[in-house]
Amino acid sequence: MRKKSFHWYLLLVFLLTIGIVAGCSDSDTTESVEEETDDSETNDEAGEEDDVFVLGEEPLEISMFGNYDWYTMPGWGDDVATAWIKENKKVDITAIDGGGNAEQKLTTMIAGDELPDFIWTDRGAAVERLREGGALVPLDPYLDKYTNLRDWFGEEGINMLRSDDGKLYQFPNWYNSSSFGNAGYVVNKGIYEDLGSPPLETTEDLYEYLQLVKDKYPDVIPFETGIDGQGINVLYSAFAEGESPANINNVAVPNGDQLTSIFTDENYIESLQYVSKLFREGLLTQDALTQDQDMVIEKVTSGNIAVFASASPTDHARTGHYNLLEEDPDGGYFMIHPIHKEGLDPNEVYPGSYNMMGWNVSVITKGAEDPEKVFAFLDWLTGPEGQASLIFGPEGEYWDGFDEEGFPQFTEKYYEDPEGLAKVEEDTANFQWNGNSNFLDTAKAKFEETLPEEHRNWTTHWQNTITWDTQYDATQYLNISPIPESEEGIIQQRVGEIFEEARAKAVYAQSDEEVEQIMAEAETAAQDVGYQQLLEFQTEKWQENLAVMAGQ
Repeated sequence: MRKKSFHWYLLLVFLLTIGIVAGCSDSDTTESVEEETDDSETNDEAGEEDDVFVLGEEPLEISMFGNYDWYTMPGWGDDVATAWIKENKKVDITAIDGGGNAEQKLTTMIAGDELPDFIWTDRGAAVERLREGGALVPLDPYLDKYTNLRDWFGEEGINMLRSDDGKLYQFPNWYNSSSFGNAGYVVNKGIYEDLGSPPLETTEDLYEYLQLVKDKYPDVIPFETGIDGQGINVLYSAFAEGESPANINNVAVPNGDQLTSIFTDENYIESLQYVSKLFREGLLTQDALTQDQDMVIEKVTSGNIAVFASASPTDHARTGHYNLLEEDPDGGYFMIHPIHKEGLDPNEVYPGSYNMMGWNVSVITKGAEDPEKVFAFLDWLTGPEGQASLIFGPEGEYWDGFDEEGFPQFTEKYYEDPEGLAKVEEDTANFQWNGNSNFLDTAKAKFEETLPEEHRNWTTHWQNTITWDTQYDATQYLNISPIPESEEGIIQQRVGEIFEEARAKAVYAQSDEEVEQIMAEAETAAQDVGYQQLLEFQTEKWQENLAVMAGQ
């Protein structure tokens, strides 16, 4: 299928990112963007005259690219849910693999004029870079024809995702209107009870417990962190009231009405000292910063861990829980309230964060031969039938039809076969490009309330009991990152590299003093590349968000 050609400016923008081209004038930029806008508006008007596209009436082939080094899409149709979609909705999806270097792959695709139909990527700067290069299709013309996004996300949410030109280019993933999230701590019940069920509330409690695990279970990993050391970020929350790992994502810490350096933040330094101590004493997984997803899954699902913390430990712990129950009906996993440093208010400790916009987004590119059909698929997928089919499998097994409010009517098998249900969702985890938390969370919670505790879904139980109430609302930090090609964007990239290097060095440090020295050196290096300028830029964007959220 031949792709449409792109304006030369798109390639120029990305070449700028990797330093191949020196720059171009503002007038050239403005002119090229206007030309692309005119073309897209013409195409949009033509699209509005077409009839609504109905999935299943004709075959639809879609290509996608996950803009993450870690992402590899499984085979579409190799699991029961996507096999049903492929057969009944006639949708076939192929992925372009990033090969472990997504940014380089994306740049190569642009240079070869071979962008996929849609890209799954981070919100904000990543999207704006593509938009300013003229690569993206505005979604506004389709919102009234395919209404699931508008119905479930709402006009307010859509408006918050609009770009500076007033148009919507982003299709959100895991959006919600209330608190949600799974970050926290999972504990192996069998090991815990065998060790006398000691208290697990403070950082000192956790340290002493991990020592017990190491002594009695030398082959078990005392503390597992997930990919990219996510559990290390979770532990940061144990040392700070009213903060969350969102600060780590921003590489900035709020202090009054300013965002300040994370390298000098006492709470963050103390958390790294704690992590470093766990690491050098063999209490924390020794491949915390290098392991891949498969390695984590194997350890967690087999029960070869005592405590597991990550941004979403329930993803794999759910399967592991049911695996362990097969070996021991009294075993499995359970969750605990967030660990906190002695003296802190445990009700002000947040191991994870969320925002109403959710996690990331899908953007439709001008490489799509028929962008409306791609949008129609994404909109179907985020709607009731799409979400129910993807998360719970084809209709007739774990659910059967919808109730008067539009939520799935779950069958007895929903609670009688939790292992099978968990497998459906785990098999489709890397197809969940535009999850609808508004729909799914409400549907599951509504049904779970009707069940006795022994029949409740493991994940939903702990979400209602612990995780949803212990996540931090980070909506205020949306879109505070600069465009990568801007002066502040280049600074952010350099600061990010300094941060990642310092974090890794701190984990491997041999003393608390060494951690302090590492962070002090990182602060100097970051300031030398313009960190304060970046912080001022982020602060301004943050304050603008706060004003908008306050209705000013």
